[in-house]
Amino acid sequence: MTEQVPPAGTPDLAPQQGTSSGVAARAAAAGRQPAATATTRTAGGSGPSGRGVSSRGTVSPRVDTVADVIVVGAGPAGSSVGFHLATAGLDVLVLEKTSFPREKVCGDGLTPRAVKALAAMGVPFTGEGWQRHRGLRIIGGGGRIELDWPDLSSYPGYGLVRARTDFDQLLARHAEKAGARVLEGVNVDGPVLDDRNGRIVGVSTKDGQQYRAPLVVAADGNSSRLSVAMGLHKRDDRPMGVAVRTYYTSPRHDDEYLEAWLDLWDGSSLLPGYGWIFGMGDGTSNVGLGLLNTSSGFGDIDYRVMLRKWLATMPPEWGFQEENRTQPIRGAALPMGFNRTPHYTRGLLLAGDAGGMVNPFNGEGIAYALESGELAARVITQALARPTAAARERVLQTYPRQLKDAYGGYYTLGRVFVELIGKPSFMQFATKHGVKRPAIMRFTMKLLGNLTETRGGDAVDRLINAVSKMTPAA
Repeated sequence: MTEQVPPAGTPDLAPQQGTSSGVAARAAAAGRQPAATATTRTAGGSGPSGRGVSSRGTVSPRVDTVADVIVVGAGPAGSSVGFHLATAGLDVLVLEKTSFPREKVCGDGLTPRAVKALAAMGVPFTGEGWQRHRGLRIIGGGGRIELDWPDLSSYPGYGLVRARTDFDQLLARHAEKAGARVLEGVNVDGPVLDDRNGRIVGVSTKDGQQYRAPLVVAADGNSSRLSVAMGLHKRDDRPMGVAVRTYYTSPRHDDEYLEAWLDLWDGSSLLPGYGWIFGMGDGTSNVGLGLLNTSSGFGDIDYRVMLRKWLATMPPEWGFQEENRTQPIRGAALPMGFNRTPHYTRGLLLAGDAGGMVNPFNGEGIAYALESGELAARVITQALARPTAAARERVLQTYPRQLKDAYGGYYTLGRVFVELIGKPSFMQFATKHGVKRPAIMRFTMKLLGNLTETRGGDAVDRLINAVSKMTPAA
């Protein structure tokens, strides 16, 4: 990836570090009123309830900043929560530990499902930095097939590519325009708890500050230190993936298709995963591979070495040689299939990777981060409109159930799928006999991409929807 630092004077991407001073100006420019200004008080006083608040990891906090909702993390999930809450008129504070623009390990590909979520937020995705693609090119088992994204009323018939270097920043600025307060360089190190009932009532930071709100959303990614501090750990009975990627200058940078290679070998064994080549449209290609932990040698594989060996088999004219590499090879974990639960407890909601919402079928995380952020915001908005604590809690308790209704059966199917492809014999049979059959691959594309008509549709749509609904929720 080339560092896509925005040009000077680009209002959507101007960084804000540790302050909300730029929100009012951007909101005014957009013709909107910003959300309510933060209430700041000298530390050492009482919490939102007026008493009985304890802080983990902070002895003497300096500042107590109050909001309706605090969101920890300004990735796609956090910015989605912030945008939708601010649009509903709530005072939401989004805390991001790094400063934009920042690096993020990702394939940079956005499926039609993600494009739909972006469109629903009103994110503009035309112009420089966006690359549109028609579908998938799948290569494996001696076959090769190009599949356009399905033409559906529920989802657009195209996908996008956008470098994560500035994609997350763009979303955060979009949330700010809606009225969210986004603070960068704020490293949350733990929850602030009400010592009467153990509910989270805010967060503390490494520099000794506190931020208070009656509800907190953990959108702090796979490791989710805030979730762990609240006693929510990863589940061993859920799949996990690993992805590594880098960038090369390449004549393939403007490919109309995302390309997936299913032939990843470890000696004589075909591995559960795929390699990818995604053209960025800027002279470079994002090239990487993702593997699942269902293979017997998962923990012993050197993924960087495997990536280099795989690329060594590519035609030289594609340019995937060391002298053309523009970024280091970086890796990240892919938390799949609800691998951290419950998604709501004691005033804390989990969204995106913090709740393990990556699709087990294809490793896609951005679409589910955006969608779960919107769902969390809807639940929070309804909860805070209720007049009593008991009524608010009843609404908040519906969040895990709504997530299961949306993804639970599908993610259970995904768990079965990853177990099957973890068997080299099944993976080899599937690639050898599937890639050469267009009808099977069109079905597979809809299934793996979770792209079906929500109502009606063709026979494939109805079959996938019915099986997902009948399957016990993950």
